[in-house]
Amino acid sequence: MVIGFGHEMNADWYSWGEGHVAPSTFVAAWKHIVNLFHAEGADNVTWLWTIQADEPGTGQIASWWPGDKYVGWVGIDGYYSTASDTFANVFAKTIDQVRTFTSKPILLSETAVGRKDNQFSSILNLFNGMAQYKTLGLVWFDKDQTDQTTPVGTPHQDWRIEDNVLAERAFQAGVHGLSLVSTGPH
Repeated sequence: MVIGFGHEMNADWYSWGEGHVAPSTFVAAWKHIVNLFHAEGADNVTWLWTIQADEPGTGQIASWWPGDKYVGWVGIDGYYSTASDTFANVFAKTIDQVRTFTSKPILLSETAVGRKDNQFSSILNLFNGMAQYKTLGLVWFDKDQTDQTTPVGTPHQDWRIEDNVLAERAFQAGVHGLSLVSTGPH
């Protein structure tokens, strides 16, 4: 079982995140919850610690880290929201930062490529980056957000691949080319 909570804490849009809660408070809460599970013998849990990909306005990732003993996988949330987005500018910098304090497996825990962009080449770029950085996989945010009211600057759009033959083909090609990674014991 994979459990995560308090995702994207290094960003400021949730009450438990950057600018609302001190990183030390978040870390103490994370450790407390994991310790409660261990005390009850629930050792079949992989703890997913999920950060927002480094971008303007996000805090120092390492300050939110509870330690290898308390995390099974690192999740990174990030989107290709503009035509110029690539794996290098959405995820690579964050992965490089994470690698300075842990070698835990990395999952792209929330991602998608907007329809406004060249989905075909961007999806292929995403999967190529995943292979290069040896990530566990991804969780695709398959939702149309075009009708939602959002704060200024929020890149909500249609993230789905359905009804776009080229996007579907790129996704299929990307999945087909993945090599599964063993995570070993959690």
